[in-house]
Amino acid sequence: MINTNRIKYIFSLTLLLCSLIGFSQSSKFKVALDAGHGDHDYGAVYNGHIEKNINLAITLKVGKILEKNSSIDVIYTRKTDVFIGLIERANIANKADATIFVSIHCNANKNKVADGTETYVMGMNKNASNLEAAKRENSVITLEKDYKQKYQGFDPNKPETMLGITIMQEEFLENSIALAGKIQDRFVQDLGKKSRGGGVKQAPYMVLHKAYMPRVLIETGFLSNTIEGNILDSEEGQQDIAEAIAKAIISYKKDFFDGGADDATPEIKPSQRVEDKPIKTTQEPKKVDTVIKKTEPKVVASSIAKGVMFKVQIAASTKKLDTSPSNFKGLKNVSSSFDISIYKYFYGETSNYDEAKRLLQDAKTKGYFSAFIIAFKDGKSIDLKDVIK
Repeated sequence: MINTNRIKYIFSLTLLLCSLIGFSQSSKFKVALDAGHGDHDYGAVYNGHIEKNINLAITLKVGKILEKNSSIDVIYTRKTDVFIGLIERANIANKADATIFVSIHCNANKNKVADGTETYVMGMNKNASNLEAAKRENSVITLEKDYKQKYQGFDPNKPETMLGITIMQEEFLENSIALAGKIQDRFVQDLGKKSRGGGVKQAPYMVLHKAYMPRVLIETGFLSNTIEGNILDSEEGQQDIAEAIAKAIISYKKDFFDGGADDATPEIKPSQRVEDKPIKTTQEPKKVDTVIKKTEPKVVASSIAKGVMFKVQIAASTKKLDTSPSNFKGLKNVSSSFDISIYKYFYGETSNYDEAKRLLQDAKTKGYFSAFIIAFKDGKSIDLKDVIK
């Protein structure tokens, strides 16, 4: 005879377990690891050292360490010697809704005594060496089929042509810098490596441009340097580098994800922002701009506010920008502040939280998808959750 109560109990227990598993999976920290180059794209080749092979070896070792942590999921753009386009590498991370994106490379220089590590974040910096590094890595797109159409408007020989599209991608800059800084710290403190030019740098890398999450590109050392090249191409050297990178990633997870920080869970997931179409340089139709202007809310004047004020942070950058509407997709009432080498840009100012939410929606309509509200009191930022309570 069938025991209906027992069946109901088992069914309820199954539902509970499924919901718990679903919660566990959704709350996992997802790391997208990208081994630079591959197949016919060898990368740098010096003294018998081949970059594509070293990148892959280090990447797989980093992944193996991270996979031991049950709260971390690892996504690879490649696990074998295959060629993957730059935008496709980013989209693999986007479609997996990765929390962070880490691209691993080796450096090279005509000056064979050059050594040390660098970790790059996305951005435009006119430093000649930074642009040269980006030019070298971005040149990979010429190996892709129909690259002129796919990367419309971008010349890999002129990284500065990316200037017009970098500001929108600096929304993850603060977290990217934090991750890059942790990686460089581990290289210096654990491995005794030289941190070149401060270690954390900005450059317009196409592989970083389309990844919608905190992301970094690591130059683990110089293959052109005989001593460093031998270390990079050794099992022991690769394991040491992998452990340093993995340790930095776990430290970042602890600081920015485990605590439930708002920055770790964007309202719009990377997978919802994937564009499989060619890059477009044309502006939005005027009809859209007209609609936006009609619905643009009026900003409450700061003079009437007493106590708590709300602003919408729309961007962060290491360079100072004029706050004119032309630099911010037509948004007016943009202000800025400077904090520890980073300029932060805010849209609007109001003492009304509902008004702040309308300003936030307006910013997202303009394309600032990761914009968020910040509360201030007496000129200092305070916890928004406490204000809402």
